[in-house]
Amino acid sequence: MTTVLPDTAPPDTQPAAYRWRWAALFVILAAEVMDLLDALVTTIAGPSIQAELGGSESLIQWLGAGYTLAMAVGLITGGRLGDLYGRKRMFMIGAAGFVAASALCAAATTPELLIGARVLQGLLGAVLLPQGLGMIKEMFPPKEAGAAFGAFGPVMGLSAVGGPILAGWLVDADLLGTGWRMIFLINLPLGLLALLGAAKFLPESRSEHASRLDLGGVALVSAGALLLLYPLVQGRELGWPAWTFVMMAASLPVFFLFGRQQAARRRSGGDPLVEPSLFRRRAFTGGLVAGLAFFAGMIGFGLAFSLYVQLGLGYSPLKAGLASVPQSLGIVVGFGIAGGAGLTRKLGRRLLHLGLAVMAAATIGFVITLDQAGIGVTPWQLAPALGVFGIGMGLVMAPFFDIILAGVQPHETGSASGSLTAVQQLGGAVGIALLGTLFFNTLSFGPLGPDPASFGDAMRLVLWVEVALLAVTFLAAFLLPRQAREEEPAH
Repeated sequence: MTTVLPDTAPPDTQPAAYRWRWAALFVILAAEVMDLLDALVTTIAGPSIQAELGGSESLIQWLGAGYTLAMAVGLITGGRLGDLYGRKRMFMIGAAGFVAASALCAAATTPELLIGARVLQGLLGAVLLPQGLGMIKEMFPPKEAGAAFGAFGPVMGLSAVGGPILAGWLVDADLLGTGWRMIFLINLPLGLLALLGAAKFLPESRSEHASRLDLGGVALVSAGALLLLYPLVQGRELGWPAWTFVMMAASLPVFFLFGRQQAARRRSGGDPLVEPSLFRRRAFTGGLVAGLAFFAGMIGFGLAFSLYVQLGLGYSPLKAGLASVPQSLGIVVGFGIAGGAGLTRKLGRRLLHLGLAVMAAATIGFVITLDQAGIGVTPWQLAPALGVFGIGMGLVMAPFFDIILAGVQPHETGSASGSLTAVQQLGGAVGIALLGTLFFNTLSFGPLGPDPASFGDAMRLVLWVEVALLAVTFLAAFLLPRQAREEEPAH
């Protein structure tokens, strides 16, 4: 799931109103829905996919981590492809490729083919999604731009609520005997409609000051991320050989080398992926740490919860999707409270701390619920903690990016917003790898399979790690500005 971050730097010229701008916005939102659904569906469908295709537990982790990692790496440079070759053209290439990758996912007959197709989906999604933001800024006059960007909030909320339910229903319904494959096949009509709409309604658009691609930087950041994530996911199954720890340690110098390479590219007059001056901004570095910890906990928790209720409690995919609805509704409520009551403006950074405290309290409440209910816990017993957890998430996410961007210079905003969006995806991949590995590592196996009680132990460990990640986010938030800029639109 990708949060939309408009570039808040002042435009050089007032954009003229484009005749078909609202129809074009609908097309852009359709592409956003495809991404949101595909970021969520394998969390629910993972156990069913593994049951049919085989493979180890790491398959379930790679289905999510492969997509989000590819999205994170691709987003760093995806927007520049539109600047160089035209946003409408790259939107259509990304949409067509995403549809083709979805068809490959649906046709996969082995775990390896499915993971490869998911990675391809993530890369093409990273080509598709950034183009819409540039076009919105050109199509809409300033007085309408806020409403255009504001449309993403309800779409994200509806997708967050409906995505897990839709995924569970499609798996359980087994339409035309397709089973879990329908969660990918549904992208075909959505994508084709987006393509037809793009051809008809999207304007030709490209930047007058397009920057060249930094393929060396992309290679370094990709290598660093893979060195970290691969051993996190695979190490448990391989018995944690020494090379897994060497790989994880090696990711640090690779990321350091990436920073040096970016600085050298700027000094030589090139266009770096990330403005090196940003790393001297306390708000940006604090935002990177906070974002990585927060989204790792949020996405990792979603995977662990789905595994717990399906594998541990025996829920069907549809029931698992319905069990997660209180959290999704809570997110919508949290966003509504933050915006409707004006808390972002009134509290600023304190709203982040309030939301994180609410999430931590709900997580501890989840642990208490498990301790009291044991292996017979019901969705209704889990609902209060999940709902409050979601409200806290909404309170955090509403002001999160605006407050971080208030601590950077206007000319750095575009680079900062792109980097933060990529870190959101990278954090999700890390969370899936870390919390998924901890979950599976805690299970105990007997002659007849996993001990049912051990699923509760695994979920408790995940919840306490979640509290630790929230604490890291809480402390890192002190590095952020106290308030967002008044003129920045909420999103």
